Amino acid sequence: MSIPPADKSADATLKMTEMARQSTPSSGEAAAPSPSTSSIENGDKALEALGYTPVFKREFTRWSSFSFAMSISGVYGTLMSTWIYGLQAGGAAAIMWSWIIGGAGAWALAYSIAEIASAYPSSGAMYFTLKFLAPEEQVPFLCYLNLAGTVAGSASTEYAASQMLLAAVSITSNFSYVPTPSHVVGVMVGLTLIHAMINTLPTAWLNRLTSGYVVFHMSVLLGACVTLLVQKRNHMHDLKYAFTDFQPSSGWAPPGFAFLFGCLTPAWIMTGCDGTARIAEEAKNPQMVVPRAIANATTFTYVIGFAFNLVLVLCMGDPKDLVNSPSGQPVAQLFFNGMGRAPAIFFTLCGFGVMNLVAIPGIQAGSRTIFALSRDNLLPFSHIWVRISKQSQTPLIAVWMYAVLGITINLLGLASGTAIGAVFNVCTVALNVSYVIPIICKMVYGRMQKGPWHMGKYSIWVNAVAVAWNTFMAVIFIFPTRVPVTPENMNYAIVVFFFVLIFALGFWYTHGRHYYIGPLTHSPRATDMSILMPNDV
Repeated sequence: MSIPPADKSADATLKMTEMARQSTPSSGEAAAPSPSTSSIENGDKALEALGYTPVFKREFTRWSSFSFAMSISGVYGTLMSTWIYGLQAGGAAAIMWSWIIGGAGAWALAYSIAEIASAYPSSGAMYFTLKFLAPEEQVPFLCYLNLAGTVAGSASTEYAASQMLLAAVSITSNFSYVPTPSHVVGVMVGLTLIHAMINTLPTAWLNRLTSGYVVFHMSVLLGACVTLLVQKRNHMHDLKYAFTDFQPSSGWAPPGFAFLFGCLTPAWIMTGCDGTARIAEEAKNPQMVVPRAIANATTFTYVIGFAFNLVLVLCMGDPKDLVNSPSGQPVAQLFFNGMGRAPAIFFTLCGFGVMNLVAIPGIQAGSRTIFALSRDNLLPFSHIWVRISKQSQTPLIAVWMYAVLGITINLLGLASGTAIGAVFNVCTVALNVSYVIPIICKMVYGRMQKGPWHMGKYSIWVNAVAVAWNTFMAVIFIFPTRVPVTPENMNYAIVVFFFVLIFALGFWYTHGRHYYIGPLTHSPRATDMSILMPNDV
């Protein structure tokens, strides 16, 4: 589907539309718009100013958007899934310091993304912003990196949820059952299809479901921490152990280099923060609600993640027992060692529940990315993926396409654990690169018009930290985590990453560049976003 550029009467049309809305009579006189109506109008005007006609219903409020952002991070479940990286990187000290330092870098990235999302509230998220942040002739094809990273993130979430469910089954059987790759992949396919079906619901239903995510999530995390501390109160490590005990086993020299691989945990948990930006066209007051949701959820995740890591480290016993767990899930093994069988099964299943609550909004955000790219004719068969269901007013075909992509990627799990590990790494590398590029363009070209939510004089410093740290980590995550390198421990993220680059180059030069001119928007920008300040933020 091709959307024609707006003509010179766009501003006049917007003004006439606004006058018509304000002149609707009620009981003989003009009715003042309600806060809800006003916030919807603000969001629609912001989108129209960017050159698009609103097609989604705006159902997401400040609370449900925050809950959505917290669900994307899913710190309880996602930390359980990725804790192995810190353990292998050096044990207790590597876990704690990689979260403190790596989390700070991810926090700076999230705040930088939030600032840009306030200025350009669109389902295209970071890809879309390049039209405004860089000269038109330099608008790149790197949106494929964002899509690849998003799909890899959702795929790894589904895979991790499957592992967690089977880990609970393994504990139930007293570890006589050992999950196999084929079992994990089979469960993953079933979960992905269920989550895609949920995403066929109208936006109003998705908003209701999302609103309760954070309550369940935080209740589970608090319950697990309290239970562990009570059960292990007489057999805990001290704080000195948590921050100083370093047991490198990677083979890298110097040994401290291995600590950097532990940073994959906070990066993977906090990197998907722009998922909230992808529902900007379904949120009320997106210029304020979306960036606040990203900033608040990231800060809360950073703090609560530090506390959860500390509790796990203090209660973990011998880290070697966790690394070699037959269930394949070190935190599930920690629960079993510290709480006993029944509580371990319960809290592992709760982790599985949280991972489902990560996967559902992940598919929603990812399908909106496919919709946004197709709206700009940037994907093969764009006219199909861009279609909106009349019943649910959501892009159902894009939802199922996104689910199929995730399942296809996860079939790598049948090959080896090393291959599926590359999916986790590619998620972080591809997303980091796709996030950093708009931030660099913002800093270099100075073309961005600030939205109502911004960091003021601190913006340049936070942006600089975000770019420096996440560019560095994108390189680190391509390295193998153990040496000497063998086919079994090789990090194949670099192979997947270059495949995406080759595909992007090939599709761009054979297809996209012949008709693609970037997001189909007003030029110059019709409206200054900073004046579209919502009334009820």
